[in-house]
Amino acid sequence: MPNVDLHTHSIASPDGGIRLEQYVDVLESGLLDCLAITDHDTISAALELHQTLGDRIIVGEEITTAEGEIIGLFLKEPVQPKLSVKETAKAIKAQGGLVYIPHPFETVRKGLDEFSLAAIRDLIDIIEVHNGRAVFQNKGSQAVAWAKVHHKAACASSDAHGMKGLGTTYTSIPEMPTADTLVAQLGHGRLTTGKPPLITLLYPKANRLKKRRNKQ
Repeated sequence: MPNVDLHTHSIASPDGGIRLEQYVDVLESGLLDCLAITDHDTISAALELHQTLGDRIIVGEEITTAEGEIIGLFLKEPVQPKLSVKETAKAIKAQGGLVYIPHPFETVRKGLDEFSLAAIRDLIDIIEVHNGRAVFQNKGSQAVAWAKVHHKAACASSDAHGMKGLGTTYTSIPEMPTADTLVAQLGHGRLTTGKPPLITLLYPKANRLKKRRNKQ
């Protein structure tokens, strides 16, 4: 069964630190078979690596909306940030993408609340029920319940912002995913929810500080 991580951040994210060659290393090692690069409000790195590695890289974007963050998977073009959550979900769908909800119900990391989820319920494809960085505010059980009640596909993803965050939290599915098959495959998926090293929780802040220093 291919191991798939649907939520990661490359150096193209302001707080991301995974270099493109590190994605290559992880895939070649066999630790993971497919990765989505879901940088904040950009798909530049994902597009670049997809040209080299093909379908082993899913082009994604973690989009800032007026109500919180939402991920588009299998994108062809970037989705404009700061729209409403419904406008954002419709923009993802308009280009054949999948609507993925990262860390729902969290407030520290701008997860969508119950009201916002209800507003786009019919547009949602996938709910992240386990986030590898959810330690101090873990809403996984609430996400599992919401996904079951509303019959949505569920997955586990790392939300890795650095190399050491990869490979402990992911979802195993029957075959390599496509935009047409991923949701159905997640219905037969197996979630791996290991704990990454504690240092991985510091990656976003450390990456931001490093990039600020480099600009000075």
